[in-house]
Amino acid sequence: MFSAFRESHLLSALTRFFLRSMMRVHFHYLRFHMVDSLFFCTLSHEGVLSIRGADASKFLQGQVTCNLNYLSRETSTLGARCTPKGRMVSSFRLVQEEDGLLMALARELVEPQLADLKKYAVFSKSVLADESTSWIRFGASAETVRQAWPALDVPEQTNRVAYLEELKIVRLSGERVELWAPQEHASSVRDRLTKVTEEAPLERWLLEQIRAGVGQVFGPTRELFIPQMINLQAVDGVSFKKGCYTGQEIVARMQYLGKLKRRLFRLSVHSDAPEPGTALFSPVHTTSVGEVVLAAHAGDMTELLAVLQLDAQEDGRIHLGALEGPLCELLDLPYTIDTDREIQR
Repeated sequence: MFSAFRESHLLSALTRFFLRSMMRVHFHYLRFHMVDSLFFCTLSHEGVLSIRGADASKFLQGQVTCNLNYLSRETSTLGARCTPKGRMVSSFRLVQEEDGLLMALARELVEPQLADLKKYAVFSKSVLADESTSWIRFGASAETVRQAWPALDVPEQTNRVAYLEELKIVRLSGERVELWAPQEHASSVRDRLTKVTEEAPLERWLLEQIRAGVGQVFGPTRELFIPQMINLQAVDGVSFKKGCYTGQEIVARMQYLGKLKRRLFRLSVHSDAPEPGTALFSPVHTTSVGEVVLAAHAGDMTELLAVLQLDAQEDGRIHLGALEGPLCELLDLPYTIDTDREIQR
């Protein structure tokens, strides 16, 4: 009887020890992931171009890959402008204003994009301007925004837009949120965010964008890719049901008839973060098999998005910068390529 009591007591003690250990592990897991989910940074790498006036949407509809008929005050969209050969000169995010549209794109592309668009806007009732200094934009996790503004109903659906006085809250894929603040309100917005967490370097936002699989055009990759090469159609940045726009014939033909030989992939590599446009190599070809689209550090690794030739991707031996360069590892993207779904938009 005494032996049975001792065994029962020992079992009870072991059970308590196990439960306490599990609770500590669970607490540290939650603490780590809660802290890791809180971040914000200033989107200093992008500028804002405005298209305002009675004909703003009509004018831009003939210039871009996205369908502005789907755009409203409560929605935003990704999109691109192309050359007549279907090569992207910019990619962007659009949000609507009462008197027009705002376009966020790589800062170095704002001036050339503005000059180019003005050539076509001469006979249109629209006025174009660089409003990069008028808007301060922040990227943050959805949880950071929820804690900064507890009463705010943060949109759950990708591309939805909410408002808090002059502040625009744009929901992106994953747990990402953009905050568009007029310059005069930027300090108060930053103050609210810093009460939740310290400001992170821009690279944190770029890493989240990479993990969301959203490619982007920068100065070094201007006119290098058609939209499908960076999977823009997979993230609702291309409409195949709208009317004509510059480059539309090439983009549509590739979707319906062409065989795309290059596509966006996500990779990791032991290396410093390469610049957009850095070449990638594979033993299956004697020349470059792709280019870096976007890269950011992830701990002691670098994650990147790159456009790769499909045969090189299938082979799997992808090297950064040279055939003798560091070997990359292919990672998953958070979406699949679904042509049937894409052509419904």
